[in-house]
Amino acid sequence: MTVTIYHNPRCTKSRQTLARLHDQGIEPQVIEYLKEPIDEKTLKQLLKKLGMKAEQLVRQKDRTALGLPRPESEAETIAQMVANPKIIERPIVVVGNQARLGRPPENVDEILP
Repeated sequence: MTVTIYHNPRCTKSRQTLARLHDQGIEPQVIEYLKEPIDEKTLKQLLKKLGMKAEQLVRQKDRTALGLPRPESEAETIAQMVANPKIIERPIVVVGNQARLGRPPENVDEILP
């Protein structure tokens, strides 16, 4: 089964999660989402797999730093995340129809093959 990580190499938790996967002998598909932005459809699929609302996946500190307003709806939040991928919490690990946020990195263990 394919393991995918939405990764930001500048993020400590993202690097730790990727190292954790490697330590378990898993060579995941790595998507550097700041270089390969996540489209709306994919983001909605990730949210469903995570069991989260969009606002739960927003890095509030980064939203504030970018001067972005707090959206009034789920659709507006998703649009803001697509336009500003830096505000998406990371890393996200996907295995099949499940996903986990690697904060802390141990969170991903429960979905690994």
